[in-house]
Amino acid sequence: MKKFIIINVSIGETRIAILEDEKLVELYFELPENERMVGDIYLGKVAKIVNGIQAAFVNIGQRQDAFLHFSDINKYILDMFGNNVKTDKRNTNRRNFVEAPVKKGQDILVQITKEPLANKGARITNGISLPGRFLVLMPGESSVGVSRKIQNRKEKYRLKHIGQTIRPKGFGIVVRTVSEGKDEAVLKADLDSLMKSWNKLVKKKEKSNPPCIIHKDMGMLSSVIRDLFTPDIYKLVVDDKKMHSHIVKYLKEVQPKLVDHVEIYKDKEPIFDRYGIESQLNKSLARKVSLKKGGYIFIEHTEALTAIDVNSGSFSGKSDHDSNSLKINLDAAQEIARQLRLRDIGGIIIIDFIDMIDDNNKKRLYDEFYREIKKDRAQVNISKISEFGLIEMTRERVRPALLYTISEPCPACGGTGRVISKTTVVARIERWIKRYKSEGSEKSLQLYVHPELAKYLTTGYRSRIRRISWKYWMRIKVHRDENISLEEFRFLNKSGEEDCTLKFMP
Repeated sequence: MKKFIIINVSIGETRIAILEDEKLVELYFELPENERMVGDIYLGKVAKIVNGIQAAFVNIGQRQDAFLHFSDINKYILDMFGNNVKTDKRNTNRRNFVEAPVKKGQDILVQITKEPLANKGARITNGISLPGRFLVLMPGESSVGVSRKIQNRKEKYRLKHIGQTIRPKGFGIVVRTVSEGKDEAVLKADLDSLMKSWNKLVKKKEKSNPPCIIHKDMGMLSSVIRDLFTPDIYKLVVDDKKMHSHIVKYLKEVQPKLVDHVEIYKDKEPIFDRYGIESQLNKSLARKVSLKKGGYIFIEHTEALTAIDVNSGSFSGKSDHDSNSLKINLDAAQEIARQLRLRDIGGIIIIDFIDMIDDNNKKRLYDEFYREIKKDRAQVNISKISEFGLIEMTRERVRPALLYTISEPCPACGGTGRVISKTTVVARIERWIKRYKSEGSEKSLQLYVHPELAKYLTTGYRSRIRRISWKYWMRIKVHRDENISLEEFRFLNKSGEEDCTLKFMP
């Protein structure tokens, strides 16, 4: 399987696409107004403690206070930076009650683990970790871990031994996948770089007042190069000279052998068009996604979860119902796994596959979906297929899904995906006129509405606006205004000098 990283740089955004056999599987956007926050370290101040949910809310200078669960508090970090509070365990009402390990108004060093989403603040931890190219440094820990993706037992043992040899006292280490085959000198150099960052962070903290940022992690592009540009990447192609030089310079320091895999794109055709990414992107971010065999899936986002529905569509097949359903479901399982990675959908996910009776077919479907989902770098938990043909799963949510990154709520529908019907808007207009009649004195008004609604109101001799005029003995002149949404309307007096809409709204 050939893997590519394709980078498109423009004035407004940087787009990073991951391809597997020319198929788009992951996409990252770096926008000036929406910088990556995961990994950033802040000096915050505890704003509120809620013992009922065993959590504290910390002011880190964002619009919403960040959420810190007591289980994410590292006693070493708390002790190291003072302001510590002793924990006290006691039984209350036959259940364990743990007094808050922090107090209101306390300064605390925290790191963002999940970005803010909708009305929820960021998720944070007091257990700090600093990722490098080959290692992850964890202050306050004492263990040495090795990436699970390294399969060779001898290599795992070798890397763990190196980690134990070079580990500084009071720090833990995780050896990353890209360390496979690297010698002690390379890992030690990466560790020294991380220790410099930590010492710099500590000095800055001592001079700072909360809330403020202490350490900014790499941007989206740099983190992708650091975490994803591994030897199994066939080629990285970028269409910007400055970005190309930046990537090459970084790789010469940490992974010189990968420099030959980097290319600069010079053709006139846009790079995302050349690699077929733009067309895949437009199709894949739609609510409805077509499948190879004629079926399709619907993807619906809600505040609580994401629902995915599988439909057979135009596929009829030549076998019995169960066999036909299995073919569509297997096709859908592959596409759903890809869509979850591509859209970066996290949280609770409910998948409604086409019902099947045969338990063997259900097992085949589950095994296929599990096999596809294991390609995902995010942590996932999958339930067995229920009696209703549903798979319930959770996927690690680190940042908002791609849909929320590149789109805004519709100003007309407010994010519901639907607008109020014309009939309902006309009824609202009539109720407004009724309220006006009870207090107003003028017999003539000017009504401004969207062109479509104006047509709906004025069509025919016994048009709707004419019937309203007769009913309330009013003269109403309708004006078309393209700047007004379908749900809105504005009433002005006869001369058009006074807007009286709000005065008679409920």
